[in-house]
Amino acid sequence: MPRSLTSRIAARPRRVLLGALAFLLVAIVFGSPVFGALRDGGGFVAADAESTRAHDAIERATGSDSAPAVVALVDPAGEPRVREVAAELAAVPGVVAVSDPQTSIDGGSAYVAATLAPGADDDRVLSMLDARFGDAGDVTLGGELVADRQLGDQVSKDLGRAELFALPLLLLLSLAFFRGWRATLLPLAVGVVTVFGTFLALRAVNEVKGLSIFSLNLVIGLGLGLAIDYTLFLLTRYREELERSGPGVAAVRVTMATAGRTVLYSAATVAIALAALIVFPLNFLQSMGIGGAVVALVAAAAACLIAPALFALWNVRLRTRSSQVDGRRRWHALATRVMARPGLVAATTTLVMVALALPALRAEWAPVDITSVPEGLSARTVGDALARDFPQDETTPVLVAIEAPPSERTAVLAYADGLADAQGVRSVGEPRRLDAATWQLDVIAAGLPAGRAARDAVAAAREREAPFDVLVGGPAAEFVDQQAAIGARLPVALALLGLLTFAVLWLMTGSVVLPLKALAMNVLTVGSTLGLLTLVFQDGRLEGLLGYTANGGIESTDFVITAVTVFALSTDYGVFLLGRIKEARDGGLSDREAVAAGLSRTGPVVTAAAILLAVAIGAFTTSSVLFIKQIGLGVAVGVLIDAFVVRALLVPSLMALLGRWNWWSPGPLRRLHDRLPGGLSPEGSPAPPGATARLAARR
Repeated sequence: MPRSLTSRIAARPRRVLLGALAFLLVAIVFGSPVFGALRDGGGFVAADAESTRAHDAIERATGSDSAPAVVALVDPAGEPRVREVAAELAAVPGVVAVSDPQTSIDGGSAYVAATLAPGADDDRVLSMLDARFGDAGDVTLGGELVADRQLGDQVSKDLGRAELFALPLLLLLSLAFFRGWRATLLPLAVGVVTVFGTFLALRAVNEVKGLSIFSLNLVIGLGLGLAIDYTLFLLTRYREELERSGPGVAAVRVTMATAGRTVLYSAATVAIALAALIVFPLNFLQSMGIGGAVVALVAAAAACLIAPALFALWNVRLRTRSSQVDGRRRWHALATRVMARPGLVAATTTLVMVALALPALRAEWAPVDITSVPEGLSARTVGDALARDFPQDETTPVLVAIEAPPSERTAVLAYADGLADAQGVRSVGEPRRLDAATWQLDVIAAGLPAGRAARDAVAAAREREAPFDVLVGGPAAEFVDQQAAIGARLPVALALLGLLTFAVLWLMTGSVVLPLKALAMNVLTVGSTLGLLTLVFQDGRLEGLLGYTANGGIESTDFVITAVTVFALSTDYGVFLLGRIKEARDGGLSDREAVAAGLSRTGPVVTAAAILLAVAIGAFTTSSVLFIKQIGLGVAVGVLIDAFVVRALLVPSLMALLGRWNWWSPGPLRRLHDRLPGGLSPEGSPAPPGATARLAARR
């Protein structure tokens, strides 16, 4: 962090804090409405996917949505009452069609489904539905429109519950780790500014690109966690400088020139990693990537502005009465013991982490369907009733949109007849001409709407040759397209993630070995996390404890988000540890002594930060929305594995094994790094006299 900026902040701390307060008030006023501005649902299918284009073709031809958006379940079912409900649905502005009543297998209930105009006002439709059926005890509303709204409302409620659970615990833990009420207020101030500042930024982004409301879960959890992490690292370093050089502006300058610079590196790595999600053409993943990248940068900016102002204002009052020497000695002793048998520790730790990762290889992907809606909500009640009491395969067919003129009727019929015997197909409806150039074909598949049979039917419809354009849609096609989109962009995302992370770590260390090693360890951490995620959610373990019902798989976008977030946070902690190791080495310590010194300085801080971040984002395991619960648990477990296993055991053992080769870089790259501006240097005070010569000798 530039010394001139630090000096200006330290010289006028009250002015900086007043500016931060003014920004916070603006962010609260203009950022808080983001909850009502973001999209309630969707975003799990690419806008240009074939299934999306099939729906668009049907909508253009009919002037209505391709599938019903609202389902009214009538129980008990009486013919006059069902017709009355159908008439009331048809009278709702925006509804263009109501289906014929469908009776349950036992005849005890029935449903009618309403289709909306493509440009219908969803809020008005929902308001009218609530006015007409809100007090009707025999009518339960469901369908995609109702489910999306209820999921959005549930996310808001879950966020409030998670905050009520996490904030008191975070305050108690912060008081224990930060030691002192002033020090505890520091991360709270940075966290509040971070979250609301990100809300403000996302509301601005939402004006250009519609974002998913689900991204707010990641923003709040990650925002609080990173704010606490960054302030904890800054405060720890400031206290060291107070002990070393005494009170004054100099301690603030050194803190921000070292730990402050490392915080900026850390934020860059987190933002880069999460921004890799933007390459996927799914709005849900893009929203998570944008939200995560923005919150990392806002957290770093808030920490690097507010922390030095409070350091200058409170000064020696931030000193801790209890000594941290004992904790540092324990971590120094651990590092020494690990490096005494580096091969054994590295091999054992790696084998254990690989074993934990193996279940991820048998992960099964589950679609985002009605099971994502919490039990007790009307959309879930209706969805369960349709699956249980009605012939489900007839309620959600595979939709085939055929572009052909009326003269091609014979060819259309032949195409339909050819699908009748295809794998996964139970029956094929009569082709219906929607307009002068579009036909609709309903293909009925046995089993679940996005189940194996339905996906086989999608493949059959797409693979069958036809003399006209065919577009296949429906829930199964959307699921197939989602997997294809993720698979197609995954290599690009991984390449960007690896290359950009490598570049940032090379800029920081000047080594090509350390970035490669960091990438390998991150892969182990991510693999272990995903393996545990598979064991818990796919295999149905801990259902009672976590309050969910396993559906035999994991939502694939959750897998991607968890992997990228854990990768980002693993790099985050690695940056802090490598910064202190490099500082010690540049100060003249031997390679092993530098590792022990770096771990002794960062070990207590990294583990405390990991615990606090795990609480902040792990609180979302209390969510009743299954895929939010999966992300919360996965990220929390991942950061704890990284802090307590990778940083404590794998890093020192591998550093000891490689010795001076950790810092190797090809001559041209080393010379290029030496010519970089000083502002790109990592954390570390200027080396003492003779240290540069000793470093050159080790190279």
